[in-house]
Formats: sequence, C-alpha cells, structure tokens
Amino acid sequence: MYRRNHFAYQYVSKKAFALPVVGEVHQPAVFQYHDLLSLPAKTLQVVLECAGNKRSYFEPKVFGEQWKEGAISEGVWQGVPLRSLLAFTGVKKTAVEVVFDGYDFGTRTNMKGHFLYARSLPLEKALHPDTIIAYAYNGKPIPYKHGYPLRLIVPQWYAMASVKWLQKITVIDHTFQGPFQTVDYVYYPDEESDSGTPVTHMRVNSIIQYPLDWGRVNTGVHRIHGLAWSGIGAVTAAEISVNGGHSWHTASLQSTPEHPYGWSVWSYAWHATQTGVYKIMSRALDSAGNAQPLEAHWNTKGYGYNAVATVNVKVQ
Repeated sequence: MYRRNHFAYQYVSKKAFALPVVGEVHQPAVFQYHDLLSLPAKTLQVVLECAGNKRSYFEPKVFGEQWKEGAISEGVWQGVPLRSLLAFTGVKKTAVEVVFDGYDFGTRTNMKGHFLYARSLPLEKALHPDTIIAYAYNGKPIPYKHGYPLRLIVPQWYAMASVKWLQKITVIDHTFQGPFQTVDYVYYPDEESDSGTPVTHMRVNSIIQYPLDWGRVNTGVHRIHGLAWSGIGAVTAAEISVNGGHSWHTASLQSTPEHPYGWSVWSYAWHATQTGVYKIMSRALDSAGNAQPLEAHWNTKGYGYNAVATVNVKVQ
C-alpha cells in the first residue's frame, strides 16, 4: 500500500479509540472502538489512488510529489457504514456536509498557524452505504502508517477523501472551507486562478504492467497486460494500440462485479513479428461514457492525470 500524508505521523493515544459524532445531529455521541467492532460490518475491495498519481508525466512540469504509477493500491477494508452512526445520532434537516478530522497536523507553506488534516463530504456521499469507518485492512487491524486505529474509506473518490487517523466527525450546515478542501485538491486551470473545480471522483485510467517502458523483447507472441479503473461507473472496455495510436484493438477484460470498487485486469496477445521500436498504448472506457484522452487535462497542482498509458518497446 503506497503511503502519502501531509504531516508527520502522530502519537496514537487512548483518545484515538473513541470517535465523537457531533454538530448538526439530534443526539451527539461518542463511539468507542469496541462499539464499532460490535456493529454490523461491511467488507469492501477498494482501489485507493492519490490525486497526484502520475503527476510526473504532466507537461509543463508542476510542483509536488513526482509520482509515476506507484501512488495507487487495492485492498480489502472492513468497517462500519458511516450512515449507521448517523442513523444513531440522527441528522438535522439543516445538515449540508460532514467533516472528518484526522489526528495529523502541522504547518503549511505561506499560511500561519497549525492545521489539522480535515476534509468534508457532501451529505449524500457521506450517507452512501459503502462510505465506511474502517478498522481493518486485509483482515488485520489497519497498519499504523495507513490510519490506525480508524480510517474513513470513500470508494471511487481520490484517496485524499479517505481521512486517516480519524478523530472526530462533525455534521455542518454550511460548506467546509478547510485548506485541504479549498486550497489543495482543487483543479486550478492556470497560475493566475484563485478558484477552480474540486477534486472528487477518480478519472477513468489504466496502466501497462508488461512490457516495461524501454524494455527489450524478442519476436514472438507477448501478453501485454495491465490494470484499469474508474471512479464513475465501471470499466467496460480496455483498448490497446501497438503503433502509437494509429489503430486500436480490444483487450480481454477481467472484471469482478462482486467487487465494483476494485480494478479490472486486462490483457492482449501481441504478435511481434518484425523487429523495431514500438509505442504501445492502453486506454480504458467506463459505463458513464468516459475514455482516457490522448492528453491529460493540465492543472497547476498536477491532479487527476489520466492520459492514455504509453510504453516504448524494442523488438529484436
């Protein structure tokens, strides 16, 4: 599981095993860790992708962690649906969003003071049955570096929404204005803009796992394979080009309908009969009609890169 956090890891005290739910609710409550373990649980296989995944491929270059394809992982998360907790406390008609505070905090460049890592969800997404307060990952307690003891899991949204080291949930009657909501994780179209579009759903995307970029292979049949995923709907097709996008072929797609938030595995049998240098490309399509573009939508923070995946291969 890749790791990404804005501040240093925090000491986990006994307080971290209690989760208050407050704000625009009828009955504020504090849920103990053992309370959550005793409630009906949900187990979900979920892809978590950093919004900055593949950032290093943007041109012109942008500042930030220069991820290539490594800021994405899939795992099995177990926890309690957030809606179960909110059903217990009740939600007032004035509720608009739900804010999630993490225990991690620190200073920010060009901003005075200390800041908690905090994010919000619109009420509709917070009440989705698959938005969960997780306490287990791959059948074991969540590893400390991934949010132990409690972490929010928001399927199909970029992973900045899945707040780690969860310490408090607050239902609010307005739009949250924290810096990790209104400064970071916003698609700014240019350096002069002070407003943009919030980063939410993962964009349809794919990676090529084999062959490797700038690798050498012999003539013959090769199984090109990789992964595809989307934050809106399901992946419905993967297409492969072995000539730099001049023509495309449908790949074999292995999806798991019982795990709608996982990635799909695709493969294509490539008959490499002639020597030379080949540009191999992959693109995924989803059920909402989205397809990977030839060029990613550039933005100043370098979020949401999803241009067609490309590797260069020499056949010898």
